[in-house]
Amino acid sequence: MTNLKFKFKWIIHKKIGTSNNHDKTQTTGITVSAYYKVHPDDRQIFIDAVIPEMIAANELEGCIYYAFSQDLTDENTFHLLEGWKDEEAYERHENSETFLKALSTVVKNVRILDREGVRYDVAKIHIDDPRGKV
Repeated sequence: MTNLKFKFKWIIHKKIGTSNNHDKTQTTGITVSAYYKVHPDDRQIFIDAVIPEMIAANELEGCIYYAFSQDLTDENTFHLLEGWKDEEAYERHENSETFLKALSTVVKNVRILDREGVRYDVAKIHIDDPRGKV
């Protein structure tokens, strides 16, 4: 019975490679926050380039989370949030074949109208849950 319980717990916590099953309470050494505003005619090219990269990044060792989301008020703006265990995991991602392929596709085929990205080296994380205020 104990072995079955362990297997069940392992299956629940196993990363599947999607951006909707991450645990942001894990220790994160590096966080990246970025946004991209793309030309409306190039929006689908951008989406098609980043989806395979997002899935592949989430499967990399040391990836805590890697998620793109479309802005709720502007369908041509996309937000990226990445969390990596440490510098080594971040660099492994930056040099991965899937990242370089997505980057090449976007650089060569997508008109980026505005972009900003910031990398943070995280010294300490705090779990934020403001629900207790109401």
